[in-house]
Amino acid sequence: MKLAMKTWDGKESGEITLEKSIFGLPIREDILNGYVKYQRANAQAGTHKTKTRSEVSATGKKAFAQKGTGRARASTLDTPRHRGGGTAHGPQVRSHAIKMNKKVRALAFKTALSAKAADKTLIVVKDATAKTHKTKPMVDALAKMDVSNAVIVTGKEIEANFDRATNNIPCIDVFNVDGANVYDILRRKNLILTEEAVKELTERLKG
Repeated sequence: MKLAMKTWDGKESGEITLEKSIFGLPIREDILNGYVKYQRANAQAGTHKTKTRSEVSATGKKAFAQKGTGRARASTLDTPRHRGGGTAHGPQVRSHAIKMNKKVRALAFKTALSAKAADKTLIVVKDATAKTHKTKPMVDALAKMDVSNAVIVTGKEIEANFDRATNNIPCIDVFNVDGANVYDILRRKNLILTEEAVKELTERLKG
């Protein structure tokens, strides 16, 4: 399948051939949904924790006499019902990661790329470079391309000026080809790939 390449001025600049097995697959929402859950679960730190009864600092002495006070009987003050006591069944440090088959992960990535191509929100540019690190020229360039919400995937390295020029623009994310991921591709309206990124992704996912 062929797609017209664009310049940062919004003009067409030749054509590029996209691999149909990567950019032309049917859209599987179940695969995409499963991968987003997998990615977001793996991103959780799992460091939340509350102290149990055995971990709080409290005396082991009986709070007050068993009988004669008119109050409900109580043991020590480290129980959950007392202020400063341990928490019952509270969160503990753990991994939230879930497993997903490697082939299914690859299919999800290809499906995300195919979804952008099918929606005609995929844009391919020659490269991702900027003459200056200033933000305004980059904002103007994106406006000429009618792009305000996008993820941009460059080659192996992100050019320094381009990185600084896009760093402060809302709703614009920039990744090198190794950092590209399904969640960020789906959460933005447009996907902008450089010619090098298309080549790298095709080689990675073609097998």
